[in-house]
Amino acid sequence: MKFIPQLIPDVILIEPVTHGDSRGYFLETFRQDLFEKAIGYKVNFVQDNESKSARGVLRGLHYQLPPHSQAKLVRVIDGRVLDIAVDMRKSSATFGQHVSVELTGKNKCQLFVPHGFAHGFVVLSDSATFAYKVDDYYSPEHDRGIAFDDDHLKIDWRLAVKDLQLSAKDKAHPFLVTASDFFT
Repeated sequence: MKFIPQLIPDVILIEPVTHGDSRGYFLETFRQDLFEKAIGYKVNFVQDNESKSARGVLRGLHYQLPPHSQAKLVRVIDGRVLDIAVDMRKSSATFGQHVSVELTGKNKCQLFVPHGFAHGFVVLSDSATFAYKVDDYYSPEHDRGIAFDDDHLKIDWRLAVKDLQLSAKDKAHPFLVTASDFFT
């Protein structure tokens, strides 16, 4: 595995080593020892999640506040998504900036989204199966989000707004300047 820090270095792209032949392929999707060495601290993932979505479905931008914040290790099993991680750490030099990475079933890359980041993705292919690990359970009282279309974030979702499909919850998230809950 190759671990590649992004423009916000705490966000790490993970490129796998894929072994393939006429029978198919094999790859390691997670190895605790290599992962912790690359990020520099221990992570205890407690749950795996999976979703399937159609083209234009945008999920996000979500985060949870302490003491139930979540680090995520995300990947695409089938299809293509644009994956986004937004720095929500108020004291960070990169507060409000984001990392944008295309994850596909073909490239088999993963993105590590650490604590202190909002996360979201949009499906670019006809459909996509998205899988991710989290290091804490969902906590409705700590659940927060920010608007996907916040001009301050300057996110290019690669699809026209009219082609996006969002949940009612995701449509109601505040803009960054009006949000009141951040990480320190």
